[in-house]
Amino acid sequence: MEKQLSIIIVNYNGLKYLKNCIDSIILKTNGLSYEIIILDNNSIDESCAFIKSHYPKVQLIESKVNYGFGKGNNEAFKLATGDSILLLNNDTILRDDLLPIVNYLKKDPTIGAIGIKMLDGNKQFLPASGDFPTINNMFWMKNIQKKSKKLANSKTLQEVDWLTGSFLLMPKNVFAEIDGFDEDYFLYVEDVDLCKRVADKKYKRIFLPQYQYTHFVGFSTLKNPLLVKGYELYISKHFKGAHKVLISFALSINKFVKNIKLFFRTTK
Repeated sequence: MEKQLSIIIVNYNGLKYLKNCIDSIILKTNGLSYEIIILDNNSIDESCAFIKSHYPKVQLIESKVNYGFGKGNNEAFKLATGDSILLLNNDTILRDDLLPIVNYLKKDPTIGAIGIKMLDGNKQFLPASGDFPTINNMFWMKNIQKKSKKLANSKTLQEVDWLTGSFLLMPKNVFAEIDGFDEDYFLYVEDVDLCKRVADKKYKRIFLPQYQYTHFVGFSTLKNPLLVKGYELYISKHFKGAHKVLISFALSINKFVKNIKLFFRTTK
C-alpha cells in the first residue's frame, strides 16, 4: 500500500542511536502514513537484532557489505512506496512534526529537496546547507557553509545551493529522476553532488529554519582527507576546461595545508 512518506535510514554500528531516532520518528509523524526502511551496512554491534526485536514493523535490509552512504540509500529506496522520501541519519532526533514539512513539499512541485535547522547534542547550531564549490570556497573550505548560520536565524524559507544529507526530504519522483546518489562517492560530498543534479533539473532546494532536528554529528578534522577526496571527485564530474584546472588547483592548496596540519597533529 502506498504511503505518504518513506523514511530511509542507512545504519552502520549505530546501535546507541537507534532507539532515540526511531522513537522520535514515531512521535513526530502524527497525521502521516509512513514507513521506515533501514539498510544496515554490515554492522557488528547488534543493530539488526535490536531493530528486529524492538521495531518489527521497520523494513530492515541486512547488507553483507558496507555500501557506504549513497549506495546504501539507493538500495533502500528500491523498497520505498511513499510519495515523498526522507533521508535521515541514524544519529538524529526529530524535534518537530514532519506533517507540515511534507505538506510544504507537496504544495510546490518546483521544490526538489527540503532541509531544516540542525542542532548538535547541546542544542547548538550546526551548518545544514552550503554553496556549490567555487574557486574561493575550495581554497578556503570553511567558506562553503559561511551563509548557513545567517540562514538558520532567518524567519522564512530560504533557497540554497545544497542541503546536508542527514535530513533531506524529497519527492520520490525527483530522487528517481536523478537516479539517486552517485555511487562513486562512498562518504562525504555525495549530498552536494545530489543537490547539484537536482539543481541541474531546475528544481529548488529549500531550507526551512522554523523546523529543527538534533544531529549527534561525528565529523572531526581527522576525516578531512575524505572530505577533500569527495570534492576532488565532485570537481571531476561537474567542471570542465580552464575552470576545472583553476578550481582543482585551489583545492590542491587546501589539501596541502590540511595534510601539513594533520601531520603535526598526529605527531605530537
